[in-house]
Amino acid sequence: MSFWLIIILCCFLFSLNVYFAWKLYKFSLLIIDVEDAIESSLDILNERYKKMNEILQIPIFFDSVEVRQVVSEIRKCHEAILIIANKLTNDINVGEKEKNSANKIEEKDS
Repeated sequence: MSFWLIIILCCFLFSLNVYFAWKLYKFSLLIIDVEDAIESSLDILNERYKKMNEILQIPIFFDSVEVRQVVSEIRKCHEAILIIANKLTNDINVGEKEKNSANKIEEKDS
């Protein structure tokens, strides 16, 4: 009787192992898809960051309050893109700078 019990237990453990291997495979494919999406998002953010940086380098010759507000919002978006990119890359050294820049943004908003 114990021989059949061992056989049944081995079959159960083998099928459980196959099930978990299948789930692990599906999960790894999901991680690869997320990694590809993050890479493409970072490429887009990098392009936008460069364009915004070029725009912000142009001096403003118009003294309208609305134009100044738009430029201020562009600067905030510029900083936000940098913060998002740093969070996605999860660089430790940049993370400290990110916290400092996030604190500066919050101080500016206050």
